[in-house]
Amino acid sequence: MEVALQTLTGADGAGVINVSEQIFAVDFNQGLVHQAVVAYMAAGRSGTKAQKTRSQVSGSTIKPWRQKGTGRARAGNIRSPLWRSGGVTFAAVPRDYTQKLNKKMYRGALRSILSELLRQDRLLVVDELSVSAPKTRELAAKLKALGENLKVLLVTETWDDNLILASRNLRSVAVTNVIGVDPVTLVWAEKVVITSSALKQLEEKLV
Repeated sequence: MEVALQTLTGADGAGVINVSEQIFAVDFNQGLVHQAVVAYMAAGRSGTKAQKTRSQVSGSTIKPWRQKGTGRARAGNIRSPLWRSGGVTFAAVPRDYTQKLNKKMYRGALRSILSELLRQDRLLVVDELSVSAPKTRELAAKLKALGENLKVLLVTETWDDNLILASRNLRSVAVTNVIGVDPVTLVWAEKVVITSSALKQLEEKLV
């Protein structure tokens, strides 16, 4: 299938680009996309909550006093959970939040999202995407035609330092390369602007 090259203003550019229908013309699978988004966000959770058991806290393991005859309660050592600064009875351990998602399912979710973006005219393919200097004003002027306060994802073939630096002060603009494309950001974006070379590279990645 053919996709027209456009400009940032939304007007048709020079020529078209041929893309695979197996990637950009598939039905939208809401369940699969939801599963991919949840798995991706879960993988980003740190799960660093931890507490120490009685074997991990510092302190002596010697019996503080004899078992009988002191009038005090029986005690084994000062690491006991009953004591102040002792260990925790059922201590929390670092948790792994990752969910299993097959590579074929992940690629299928990306194909489904990209196809839906193209059907909704939210995928804008341009021939070139760059700024001459790392200036926010220059990038904001280029993106102004897309709409005010529009969530925009810019995808280039390789990392563009000027583009990244220029977008840091724009809260509704995200910049990534083909390797960094993920389902969460694609769903978040109201408009995805991608270069033709990045689109072909993304197509090869999702075959």
